[in-house]
Amino acid sequence: MTATVSFTIDSPLGTRTTTAAYERKGAGEPLLLLHGIGHHLQAWRPVTDILAAEHDVIAVDLPGFGASEPLPHGVPYDLGTVAPALGALCAALGVERPHVAGNSLGGLLALEMGRAGLARSVTALSPAGFWSEGERRYAFAALRAMRVGATALPRSAVERLSRSGAGRAALTGTIYARPARRSPEAVVAETLALREATGFEDTLAAGGSVRFTDDLPGLPVTIAWGSRDRLLLRRQGIRAKHTIPGARLVRLPGCGHVPMNDDPALVARVVLDTARTATGTEAGRSTTPLATTSPAP
Repeated sequence: MTATVSFTIDSPLGTRTTTAAYERKGAGEPLLLLHGIGHHLQAWRPVTDILAAEHDVIAVDLPGFGASEPLPHGVPYDLGTVAPALGALCAALGVERPHVAGNSLGGLLALEMGRAGLARSVTALSPAGFWSEGERRYAFAALRAMRVGATALPRSAVERLSRSGAGRAALTGTIYARPARRSPEAVVAETLALREATGFEDTLAAGGSVRFTDDLPGLPVTIAWGSRDRLLLRRQGIRAKHTIPGARLVRLPGCGHVPMNDDPALVARVVLDTARTATGTEAGRSTTPLATTSPAP
């Protein structure tokens, strides 16, 4: 069940208070789950039960997305504000340095939390921030097109389209390799989440100049990329590996940009393996490595 928590954040405008929505289940070391731009915490539901068998799993709606409040007026949606805000959220929930797994924007935020010492391990699924300028422009244009479509369609049309596999592909095929597997209810909910995301434009504006360029020595990091990611091309994973040489780079065969629904078992195993590495427990089965013959950036 979704709950809310209020917490204070430091910003260029001073200390401000905001409220975020989250779902929490399981027991064990804490694991924070971060979704991508325009999405919501429900993106993680295909894998949360698996992860909760080993962890205290906390899936959150990022500020300005899902059921979370937008950041206070004038507070920027940049890495230097949002990543510490997520640390403050964790502190309000009684959690210190969780394992962090994130997808897309959430993957970039997970890496930034690792850089800032706020994470004990990081799993980044198709993280933003390793693009060329042309790739960034392409991704932003695709995201804006999805947003325009979600805004233009009346809810009745979204519900009608969601009832068929072809309609679900039309609504969500940019981010899923297997959109027909999504339930009609989930497709309607995430389309409405994209439409109503108050932080969407400010997040895109803040991300225009973002590149992740820091190594994370000593921190267990996994970078995972879907082989059918049509939003952030998988060659960006090679750049991520060059930036973070100690990271484990893995391929997610048959998965799109949001892989949690395309292959829940594989994604859960990648996250769990990373956390086990951090805690020194026995690693699970290895994931298929990203082919070393992938084109260099």
